[in-house]
Amino acid sequence: MSSTNIALLGAIAGFTIYLGLPIGRLRRPTPRLKAGLNAVAIGILIFLVWDVLTHAWEPIDEALSEHKWGTVASGGSTLAAGLTIGLAGLVHYDAWTARRRKAAGAHPAGPGAAATAELAPKTHSQAESLALMIATGIGLHNFAEGLAIGNSAAQGDLSLAVLLVIGFGLHNATEGFGIVAPLAAEGERASWLTLLWLGLIGGGPTFLGTIIGQHLVNDTLSIAFLGLAAGSILYVVIELLAVARRTGLKTLTTWCILLGLLLGFATDAVVTAAGV
Repeated sequence: MSSTNIALLGAIAGFTIYLGLPIGRLRRPTPRLKAGLNAVAIGILIFLVWDVLTHAWEPIDEALSEHKWGTVASGGSTLAAGLTIGLAGLVHYDAWTARRRKAAGAHPAGPGAAATAELAPKTHSQAESLALMIATGIGLHNFAEGLAIGNSAAQGDLSLAVLLVIGFGLHNATEGFGIVAPLAAEGERASWLTLLWLGLIGGGPTFLGTIIGQHLVNDTLSIAFLGLAAGSILYVVIELLAVARRTGLKTLTTWCILLGLLLGFATDAVVTAAGV
């Protein structure tokens, strides 16, 4: 298979994320719908944390069984560093942006106040920040998926590559929904440009990973990206759980989280059948 065709496979897998993004254009969803969307996104993201960590741990677990302690040490430290940066890094980043918002709103009113506000850097709403964080975490995850597609196709295993594209494509469609769920839950109607940008962040890395995966296969690199993805997605899950608690709709939230989890496992079935 030519490099162009392999890259096309990665593009198809990555940009199916746009199938789930239009839900971010919903107008004034009801409180129950907002709570349900938020909860389904939580379920999908919980599944992704498990899925990402499973793939990250596989080469470390294999090295443990073969008593390759050097590989265990390098892989384990890489995973720990990725998780730390992805989770704790976002905590500190969120605190920094909160301080910026507070400082921007602390300017006294008076002559020149409007000009000062115009010169102040634009800040995003909490829902926009969450959507961006989800897209970034999913993008890191999808980069590792792209590496798998590119590597299998380059080795001549076309059937496996196609199955990976189908499976990852199904995953990406649900991930697109997860990205914009915070916006829909807060009643913020995303612009088409915003959806385009979020899709590029979340789905584009699949395409890049496919291109790189044709020429480079490195367990440490994959573990690093998967660790970053798991940490960042876990942070978003914590944030969305706080949103869910404020709704007070415990029964609806529980069932919708379960639905999100089941959707994650269902869309993973094709990839599992491929033996990955």
